[in-house]
Amino acid sequence: MSAPSRRRSDSSTVEVGLLWVVLGITLGATAVVTVSAHLVRRFTGDLQAAPLPANPLELLLGVIGGTVAWGPASTAVAVALVTLLAVVAFVVALFRWRTRGLRVDKAAPHLGRGTELAPLTRRGTAATGQRLGVDGPAGLPIGRTLTGQTLYSSWEDMAVDIWGPRTGKTTSRAIPAVLDAPGAVLVTSNKRDIVDGTRGPRSRRGQVWVFDPQGVVDEPPTWWWNPLSYVTDEVKATILADIFATSSRDPQARTDAYFDSAATDLLAGLLLAAARDDRTITDVYQWLTDPTDDEPASILADHDLPLSASAVAGIIAAPEKQRGGVYGTAQQMTACLINRAATRWVTPTGPHDPRPQFSPDDFIRSGPGVIAVDGGPVGHQTLYSVSREGRGSAGPLVTALTVAVTEAAEAHVKTSPGGRLPVPLVGVLDEAANVCRWAGLPDQYSHYGSRGIVMMTILQSWSQGVDVWGREGMRKLWSAANVKVYGGGVTEAEFLNELSQLIGDFEVRSVSTSSGRGGRQTSRSYQRERILDVADLAALPRGRAIVLASGAPATIVQTLPWMTGPHAAEVRESLARHDPAARLPHTAAPAQRRRPVTARPR
Repeated sequence: MSAPSRRRSDSSTVEVGLLWVVLGITLGATAVVTVSAHLVRRFTGDLQAAPLPANPLELLLGVIGGTVAWGPASTAVAVALVTLLAVVAFVVALFRWRTRGLRVDKAAPHLGRGTELAPLTRRGTAATGQRLGVDGPAGLPIGRTLTGQTLYSSWEDMAVDIWGPRTGKTTSRAIPAVLDAPGAVLVTSNKRDIVDGTRGPRSRRGQVWVFDPQGVVDEPPTWWWNPLSYVTDEVKATILADIFATSSRDPQARTDAYFDSAATDLLAGLLLAAARDDRTITDVYQWLTDPTDDEPASILADHDLPLSASAVAGIIAAPEKQRGGVYGTAQQMTACLINRAATRWVTPTGPHDPRPQFSPDDFIRSGPGVIAVDGGPVGHQTLYSVSREGRGSAGPLVTALTVAVTEAAEAHVKTSPGGRLPVPLVGVLDEAANVCRWAGLPDQYSHYGSRGIVMMTILQSWSQGVDVWGREGMRKLWSAANVKVYGGGVTEAEFLNELSQLIGDFEVRSVSTSSGRGGRQTSRSYQRERILDVADLAALPRGRAIVLASGAPATIVQTLPWMTGPHAAEVRESLARHDPAARLPHTAAPAQRRRPVTARPR
């Protein structure tokens, strides 16, 4: 149970309210009478009359008692002033009614505000950026508090977002983060909206790469990436094999303790053999279709890798049923390589492929001062990795490319001043549980922030994360995040109950009065209640989000869709330019489709 908020709610405020009403009427009447009397005295020219009392209250009492002259002119002015004040009050009330807050906003006084959120303000995150030596924006926007403070995550903050479907996570979190990134950006998604909306603005910052092995955005394979370039030793081969194993498996699929482990080891050996012999990744799948082919073991032995060669040879020499089970499982892990459209992105077209080859190292080292091979500046680059979930997904390739880029960033950090990237790498892992099932992500989160690798993992629910990383892995990821944002749309009671506990409680004060022989007695009692209970969080309206940041109390914010931001015009232009309907001849504007004019009979 978290500590209760010390901001108390009084359930008995009738006396105080009546006192304020009486005081307001008195002050209003005093002001109207004073202004009316002085205006009439000045504009009627009756300056020779007895002077008016200097004390406004004395003037009011004099008018009431008849000691101060009050004529029809003064009454007319007073009526005009009251009418004007009533009109102003009506307009203000109407404005407040139209802009009234949502029901959940009533919790704001019990949540973090003011100086409690200082580290998350522009000034606070700018100070952090200055300390880290980062030029550019103060940080990535989170939202705006109900008092008008815009909150940011700094360049050493890691974020985990949980937003249900159709709650605005892409428009309010993913797209603004991509647009405000100071350097290179890595994006994953299963939809084209984030690509179409940001590739225009990002192309003005540097080169844009769109990895689209499943044709989600209909991007032609004008470049390619070799996954085997990541495999430099046995460890890298094992990591890549684990990526294929994890990303290709359904969340609820049962695993076999022997066959899955043996298949992963076999796949690691074949990947290492293909990398050392300058083969393509499709050769790995071809080896898996023939369990008797001992060529991979021979390649490993020829490249002074005897233990890896023995491991592969041992599986080949295993009994037929055992060997068949291992090879069959490994084939399922690499099933995405059957898709020829997908393999065009990860294999060369021939010995002299004219297409540029993507290099994670060059991507990380990109910047305004970097010169490309053709002699032109490359700027801060952007990589979009897009795939769909489900059977036949290219998720293993998307995850492998994501890991290759982040590990290239880690390698670059070792030679960077202070052990940080000079310009932070921003990773926006939208739909991470669907298209980027990276098993090792929770372990990396704990130190990425200190390396200048700023990640934002966006999920649709807590259960999605549990499917990918397990219960303990999801808790590790959630705990390692400095900034946690809940955008509503989730109905998982267990998660919402824990979130409600993290938000905290407030104290409700009840005042009761009783009368007896001993006179009037007043007693006060206090009771703790949840600031936002499970029902409130489940019904969180669109346009609101809950923010939990390290070192600050939870707070509620208004979301900041890109439509309200400084890049709105650029995003609209980019969406219009890359809209697939705009490229079709039959989608011309209705005004351009005119029927032929025919003469009417007279």
